[in-house]
Amino acid sequence: MPRRSIWKGSFVDAFLLRMKKKRDLLLSRKIWSRRSSISPEFVDCSVLIYNGKTPVRCKITEGKVGHKFGEFASTRRRRPSRTNKGKGKKGKK
Repeated sequence: MPRRSIWKGSFVDAFLLRMKKKRDLLLSRKIWSRRSSISPEFVDCSVLIYNGKTPVRCKITEGKVGHKFGEFASTRRRRPSRTNKGKGKKGKK
């Protein structure tokens, strides 16, 4: 997977850069910028990341630094795998 050039640095939305300076504003704040990188200033904050329908709560830890916000808010629904319950239509005549 191609990576961003080192000389460009990691992408962080301008809205998030302003929030980084005022750390108290970060606590349980909604974030729509899924493409922004998580920087060390966001550690120990709880944010709401928008997944396209509803915001998903995510606690930022040291292990998540360097990743994108969108990696931690899935946009797909999880479907449980179907199990065979009875014969269904195939067994009936």
